[in-house]
Amino acid sequence: MTTSLAQARELLAAHPVVDGHNDLPWALRQQVRYDLDRCDIAADQRGRLHTDIPRLRAGGVGGQFWSVYVRADMSGDTAVSATLEQIDVVRRLAERHPDDLRLAYTADDMEAARADGRIASLMGAEGGHSINCSLATLRALYRLGVRYMTLTHNDNVPWADSATDEPRANGLTRFGEEVVREMNRTGMLVDLSHVSADTMRNALRVTEAPVVFSHSSARAVCDHVRNIPDDVLELLPGNGGLAMATFVPKFILPAAVAWTRNAEENMRAHGLHPLDTTPAAMKVHSAYEAANPRPVATAATVADHLDHMREVAGVDHIGIGGDFDGTAFTPAGLDDVAGYPNLIAELLDRRWSTTDLAKLTWQNAVRTLRAAEDVARELQNRRGPSIATIEDLDG
Repeated sequence: MTTSLAQARELLAAHPVVDGHNDLPWALRQQVRYDLDRCDIAADQRGRLHTDIPRLRAGGVGGQFWSVYVRADMSGDTAVSATLEQIDVVRRLAERHPDDLRLAYTADDMEAARADGRIASLMGAEGGHSINCSLATLRALYRLGVRYMTLTHNDNVPWADSATDEPRANGLTRFGEEVVREMNRTGMLVDLSHVSADTMRNALRVTEAPVVFSHSSARAVCDHVRNIPDDVLELLPGNGGLAMATFVPKFILPAAVAWTRNAEENMRAHGLHPLDTTPAAMKVHSAYEAANPRPVATAATVADHLDHMREVAGVDHIGIGGDFDGTAFTPAGLDDVAGYPNLIAELLDRRWSTTDLAKLTWQNAVRTLRAAEDVARELQNRRGPSIATIEDLDG
């Protein structure tokens, strides 16, 4: 593995990771209310965060989709305002650290940032509640730099079903289909992580541009509703889309599913949200883990998913979306954003070629965004902004 690790670092120097999902903005909201003087990511934040600039550099990260997530129990204009605050902190991080982070809006921007030794910083909104059923708000988020929107988070939205809620629309409503079409027209990638399998299939039927799964793994390897069924993975070559494997143990390791469910119930019993990763919440998690040893995923667990996803979808349609700072627990060897070389070393040991690994880490993500831009230019020549409302289409 020592030789493979050296080879992995060499590969990442040439073909850095584009990670599809990192929740640092929400962690900064929770921990310091966006006071960047109190949590300077130019310094090592180990023990507090999964992410800081030294570890991004050590991990070979060249592009990061920062999640501008807000919790699903936020709704209406409250959700929109909170999303704007998340966008603001990403922009402030880039302004504060110009030698390391550069805002990127296009595939060309990503390539230019890499050429200049900067980490291309993109944004993804996690959950359709962030637009409050307004296509104008969707367009405004795009103008502010948001380049994907996950159609739902853990709860349904009025126009789309989540994987972890009771089905209501059986996929997308008519307005939900219009949201997908308008995302195509603006150039915003349709992110199908978190959505139900029916929503995935509906969106793939409607979309005219490639889709992404910003942080989802293979359901055939770990039977969790947050993962992607094989019949959907099989549709990605025809769509041109991208499935970015996540590292969240409860989504990738079958033995971790029940354990995490019980750990989350313990959090609720202590009056805490299950997704809370503040230091106080992590103390509760750690105490539970000490009394109830946790099944531990590894880089090999993630590699098992990538092997399967490559077999079903093809190597041109897979990527990486770790979900760092959005999960309480991480795999051994993928403890934080410095860990990507361990995953690449594992794949090298499995005889993945340099060509295939370059696609996995950098090329597929850049190509997918570029394809969405191409579709958007063509669609904008054919139709103007949609002014449809949910009342018009869904009654």
